Amino acid sequence: MDDDKGSYIIRTKGLSKIYMDGVEVRALDNVDLDIEKGEFLSIIGPSGSGKSTLLHMIGILDTPSSGSITIDGKVVTDMSEKERSKVRNEVLGFIFQYHHLMPDFNALENVMMPLLIGGMKSKEAKKIASSLLEEVGLGDRMGHLPNQLSGGQAQRVAIARALANNPGIVIGDEPTGNLDTRSSDMIYDLLRKLNRDRGQTFILVTHDEDMAKKTDRIIRLVDGRISEDYSISHRDTPKVS
Repeated sequence: MDDDKGSYIIRTKGLSKIYMDGVEVRALDNVDLDIEKGEFLSIIGPSGSGKSTLLHMIGILDTPSSGSITIDGKVVTDMSEKERSKVRNEVLGFIFQYHHLMPDFNALENVMMPLLIGGMKSKEAKKIASSLLEEVGLGDRMGHLPNQLSGGQAQRVAIARALANNPGIVIGDEPTGNLDTRSSDMIYDLLRKLNRDRGQTFILVTHDEDMAKKTDRIIRLVDGRISEDYSISHRDTPKVS
């Protein structure tokens, strides 16, 4: 459809995921979801609601039992694994609850890694990674190993790494779930600022009601279905020091 190539960067239609564990379990049940370019939204729900399954679907980390997923104008459910991997690497960036930084590499090297894996020369990768670490407020921590960083600082490195390939979509899987309140607020403000400055689509998967209420749109899942989908208006722009 033409709409898939227009303002929508993600569209799911009739998306279902069924597991067989003695009985049929519908982790996702006929989910239709449209996400526009540049949105800053949250997917929320209790444990077992299907939010992690939906994240795996739109992150092209798993395949649905039925239905379709269109990302950046491409129907990824029709693709080979090699083609899906290409879209995942070029269009998607991931931030996880636990930053998953490589412990023996410093902050700069961690951010450089996806660029080097993609075939970029070291000099150019270092330039881009340095700029990203400056952007997330860690210009003075580039040579630090993960165990020399606070939890919030390590998560900022992970955010810079997620942005390395300049993805159109950034998915945060409980990105503040392992942080104290102050660090959590700082990470949220940073994600909001990056969304506004860069125009990338940010999708935060969370169980945190307070964080969800700070996003522009809340999609609530219950028993594998969307129970609520509504927008929120925010007037204040957070400041990141």
